[in-house]
Amino acid sequence: MSTDLQIFGFERDFADTLRCIPMSVRMKLDECGIKLSLRQWSRFNYKDRYELCYRSTESDVDKQHYRQFLKELIRARSNEEPVFLATPQPTEWKDGDSVPTCLQKQILEKNLSPVSPQKWATLTPLQRFSLIKLCRSGHENHNLPAALREFTL
Repeated sequence: MSTDLQIFGFERDFADTLRCIPMSVRMKLDECGIKLSLRQWSRFNYKDRYELCYRSTESDVDKQHYRQFLKELIRARSNEEPVFLATPQPTEWKDGDSVPTCLQKQILEKNLSPVSPQKWATLTPLQRFSLIKLCRSGHENHNLPAALREFTL
């Protein structure tokens, strides 16, 4: 089990209770192809949430184990069937070479300083994933400026 949970500063308002799904878990969900609603997450106890935060998804085997654990957890705690992502999720966050268009657009709309490709390349995959998630339509992106500041962009 991995011990490197990352809770960013812009997530701190719920970090102690894990009442919202941290970005580190969101990334694991995308990697494992399962959609988890906040309602389902809220039905998990703290131990369940903690396990989902710290369980590794580094290898393909880890991802399979994580996926199986999550499927069983959803069934047991929410009495629902898991919802699988229909298509593989975009993995722009894995590309450290070019700043995604969705991020550039949000930065422009919010009159924030642009992110250079050089700076983008220095970010961790989780930081890049978080910025992309925060700039997608339908997502509350009020944390985007805070995340950019935290990542010294």
